[in-house]
Amino acid sequence: MQDEVRALARERNAVILAHNYQVAEVQDVADYVGDSLGLSQQAAATDADVIVFAGVHFMAETAAILAPERTVLIPDLEAGCSLAASIDAEALERWKQENPGAVVVSYVNTTAEVKALSDYCCTSGNARAIIEAVPEDRDILFLPDMFLGAYLERLTGRRMKIWPGECHVHAGIRPQDVSRMMEERPETDLLIHPECGCASQCLYAAAHDAKLAETTHVLSTEGMVRHVTTSKRSEFVVATETGILHRLRKEAPDKRFYAMSEQAVCRYMKQITLPKLRDSLREMQYPVTVPDDVAARARGAIERMVEIV
Repeated sequence: MQDEVRALARERNAVILAHNYQVAEVQDVADYVGDSLGLSQQAAATDADVIVFAGVHFMAETAAILAPERTVLIPDLEAGCSLAASIDAEALERWKQENPGAVVVSYVNTTAEVKALSDYCCTSGNARAIIEAVPEDRDILFLPDMFLGAYLERLTGRRMKIWPGECHVHAGIRPQDVSRMMEERPETDLLIHPECGCASQCLYAAAHDAKLAETTHVLSTEGMVRHVTTSKRSEFVVATETGILHRLRKEAPDKRFYAMSEQAVCRYMKQITLPKLRDSLREMQYPVTVPDDVAARARGAIERMVEIV
């Protein structure tokens, strides 16, 4: 089936973009596997006629905004995001009215309509750089992930107003999971995604413990890949969605990786399967489009995200 998918992609002049949380067989057939920032950059740069996005809906929307002349497909329309669903445009508009003059920084895990009301978008890979790019005399409304927001406050020293949203997968990884795993595997590096409910606490603990400071790393998924390929350590505990383990094992086959929680599985990401990817290319389903007026207003915030790394 992977051969069939590749043949269909050549026939359609299509590029397949897959997020790090996709199932292994979808990652293996993709032209590019990465995090939200890398996938957005690939979508903006491609000369393919068709972009097939093996990810969730807001990612395909972002590709459609960055590459309006391309056809963007998602293999399953039900591949949503619990974090993106935690705020809509109406709620953000009310929040902005309550805080006139504030700079709105929206995590990429948001709908196109929310991005259209934002000044900046960011990913976990460049959120710090974007927060630090906002003038210090401006208030910041950060949305929608409260754990990423709390982590960024601790990291940058900037006080922000933070929307109380969360990713159901990352919110389920708690400080007690970290304590248990580090007791079991004290000599491993700990890699934590900043959306995790434990990220800010781990950063605080590392600041007061030299050993933890050496072994604790709060990273985006792409940051995790870069870290393990250059680290001298051989074992890593990974606190994020389990799909990243396949990518890590491919990039560093001589090293060992352990999931912080085997239950950290995003059912939305796992909606995309190899048969659905094949059918998407074969039937040209399902196209993702963004209304021109929404895309025009969202494009500036997204382009700032792509430019600031």
